[in-house]
Amino acid sequence: MIDILNIIPGKKSLSQSGWHSFNALCCNHRGHRADTRKRGGIKLADNGWSFHCFNCGFKAGFFIGKSITKNTRQLLKWCGVDDNQINRWNVESLQQKDLFDYSKKVKEKKKIKFNDFVLPDAELIDDNNINHKIYIDYLEKRRLKSNSYPFLVTPKLEGRNSNRIIIPFTYEGKIVGCTSRFLDDRKPKYINEQQQGYVFGYDFQKPEYEFCILCEGIFDALSIDGCALTHNNISKDQAQILSQLNKRIIFVPDLDLTGLKTCDQALELGYQVSIPDWHPDVKDINDAVVRYGKFPTLLSIIRSASNSKVHIEMRRLHVRKRFK
Repeated sequence: MIDILNIIPGKKSLSQSGWHSFNALCCNHRGHRADTRKRGGIKLADNGWSFHCFNCGFKAGFFIGKSITKNTRQLLKWCGVDDNQINRWNVESLQQKDLFDYSKKVKEKKKIKFNDFVLPDAELIDDNNINHKIYIDYLEKRRLKSNSYPFLVTPKLEGRNSNRIIIPFTYEGKIVGCTSRFLDDRKPKYINEQQQGYVFGYDFQKPEYEFCILCEGIFDALSIDGCALTHNNISKDQAQILSQLNKRIIFVPDLDLTGLKTCDQALELGYQVSIPDWHPDVKDINDAVVRYGKFPTLLSIIRSASNSKVHIEMRRLHVRKRFK
């Protein structure tokens, strides 16, 4: 009834996950910078379609048998459709109401909650404490300032626990877990106290950010003010947490075989994937920040971001050659 793909002007590309991408019309109408990176998306269904702008967050949709919503009406008007035509479509849709059963309520997603967590008895890193020099030196090697996050240490303990940095996990300002990064060469390097579905760095994301950089490692997220999965797959609960940000998600895998596999999952979720052309010695975001600096690394991630499976596969093949 409403052939939205023909109504939306401009070129469109189809992603593997079913999104038709194009330059969104809504951004400049809503006080945002005009979209030039195809952040608008249409996903078709048997009886309608959904629209989402991954830049300004505007959403709309249409399903036969239902009334045309305020947002959908506004989207159509931005595309040049007049009120008379929209009203005709609305009447035609409602005339077919009996053909579609929308009586079943969509089951609401259970809001993910995390339990309070008590951190170990530890000291906040202090630049003036000579006993903390080993920890400060380690952070400096990773291009992180000791006061950039509430890092904790336990130098008075014995064994491995005296040689670790504790990184608290927060969600909506509440302590919900932590990880210990041991500075010796033994494994495991990390011991996590992480609740199911938690995404590190959620609290870093600010309303004015246009996108969220998603990666695997905690130090990668700290280097770029992004979010970290802390493992190499995206769980259903983590995807739900990330959807609450209402931002364009750019996934940057670790440049190893397991990290590259996660790209398919990210594309299926509608995320963009970025595999920048970094030096072969650079294995992840933190390595890139150490080598190039924070802002050049961020710029390279944004420029390489794509939701084209063909483009991503070509980049993966290029990286896989390192492992042969």
